[in-house]
Amino acid sequence: MTGDRPCTRRDALKLGLGAGVLLTLDGLPTFALPPDRRPGAAALIERAIPSSGEKVPVVGIGTARSYDHVSTPEEMSVLRDVLREFPRLGGRVIDTAPSYGQAETIVGDLLQELKNRDQYFVATKVNVGRSGTREAAVQQMEASMRTLRTDRIDLVQVHNLASPAVVLPVLDEWKAAKRIRYLGLTTQSDAQYAELESIIKSRPVDFIQVDLAIDNRASQDRLIPAAADKGVAVLVNLPFGRQRVFQKVQGKPLPDWAKDIDATSWAQIFLKYIVSNPAVTAVIPGTATMPFLVDNIGAAKGRLPDVVMRKRIEVYFDAL
Repeated sequence: MTGDRPCTRRDALKLGLGAGVLLTLDGLPTFALPPDRRPGAAALIERAIPSSGEKVPVVGIGTARSYDHVSTPEEMSVLRDVLREFPRLGGRVIDTAPSYGQAETIVGDLLQELKNRDQYFVATKVNVGRSGTREAAVQQMEASMRTLRTDRIDLVQVHNLASPAVVLPVLDEWKAAKRIRYLGLTTQSDAQYAELESIIKSRPVDFIQVDLAIDNRASQDRLIPAAADKGVAVLVNLPFGRQRVFQKVQGKPLPDWAKDIDATSWAQIFLKYIVSNPAVTAVIPGTATMPFLVDNIGAAKGRLPDVVMRKRIEVYFDAL
């Protein structure tokens, strides 16, 4: 890094990883390695979805921003590699939305091309605004079915609490008809936490999706515990705080205690902190390159922080 250029995810990856792993990431494509030498070869940590008991790996893929616009065959090739290798490395959960530009289309097209749809847990969203109608919700969900090239979606979520009183009954009907497997709601704003908490306390919900990062911990105060109390699964978005957390560790090597939680990069520390909360079902960092995929998957392996280490990480980060 030179001058005052902001720290990027790639900068942090180079600072944190050992030379051998960097050779894997930068010198040899992960998917060229024999299966037993791939970084994700070991079994990943999984969590159960409370409403069903079905287990999913604790690290998934988010597609906001990173999949919203692809303009060249080379860019598509990179995403194809990621979506081919993710389930081979043990991953399952991928989250998208109609509002994420081309993301739904790219996910649908690539999973069909790769013929690995059955290896994925696909989550998307429906957003009809604050004055939305039932008809608009149905039309958008039908469009997602076509775009994702499927006749059943694993999880559909009310996006950013847009008209939940209108949309949730539609999701109930689609779940009963087995067109979707789970239903949920999302937010990335603490101004909506009270409303979301009220909803999950008043009616059955399978999932919530909420923002949480080492520098943005408010959802752990009431909302995530409320989800645990009501048997609601939790997906976590924005785990890197739109890159804020990497900027704060700019130029800093990994602390010695990283080895105590089997973390080899800053991203793994940040992700392991999140999934060490037992109420978190999975975290969905944006993942659009093979180096980031391999790095993120590493957070679903090895030891996780215990209560004492979680506090140590908070204190360490807050003091930077």
